[in-house]
Amino acid sequence: MLNNSPIKQAINQGKALKVISGLMNFDTQRVAATVKAATQGGATFVDIAADVSLVRMARNLTHLPICVSAVEPVKFIPCVEAGADLIEIGNFDAFYAQGLRFEAEDVLRLTKQTRSLLPNITLSVTVPHILELDRQVQLATELVEAGADIIQTEGGTSSQPVHSGTLGLIEKASPTLAAAYEISRAVSVPVLCASGLSSVTAPLAIAAGASGIGVGSAINRLNDEVAMVAAVRSLVEALATVSHAGVRV
Repeated sequence: MLNNSPIKQAINQGKALKVISGLMNFDTQRVAATVKAATQGGATFVDIAADVSLVRMARNLTHLPICVSAVEPVKFIPCVEAGADLIEIGNFDAFYAQGLRFEAEDVLRLTKQTRSLLPNITLSVTVPHILELDRQVQLATELVEAGADIIQTEGGTSSQPVHSGTLGLIEKASPTLAAAYEISRAVSVPVLCASGLSSVTAPLAIAAGASGIGVGSAINRLNDEVAMVAAVRSLVEALATVSHAGVRV
């Protein structure tokens, strides 16, 4: 049900870039800065917390499609009514530091609940990286059967790079890259590779089978708007360097 043409086109080209402000980020100024940077830097769409006031603000700041993220399905409804274009269950990185886990059964239940509430909107679902890789793949197939239109991977918070520089960036991205490789070969929908990515590893995500990437902290942790825009443009340019042979939608 990927009916948003800018996203569909970018996914088909393997150049989709989702800029993420954070599922737990309700700071209006920080979210606004991220949305502006995504727009000026040439991102495909933005991902913000499922909050009506944030959706309305973002709608006034950007022409880009707006995705809202939550782990409570009822929060999606007013956000869609306020203008959100698509919805995302997860990602779950923000919860791990709090000691909260989302098991396969939890994510599948949330997906089914969300689909029953909103049967006609594009739905992306994150596969928790705390699961063994083979269980991630199994869950991804179950999520597609339950109505997920996009599968998103994660893993940056579990990775502990031991090197600095380029090697460290590759180490940081390895869990989400591995998940993207395995899941993209098992499902018939696009896979977005997210969590722990950079301009160094963005092309690796596409080569692994992803149709696009999601990037958050590499952009929203910056305190300078010019630097944020530059970070987005660097990712866009990195994606332009690699060809894509994944799922077309």
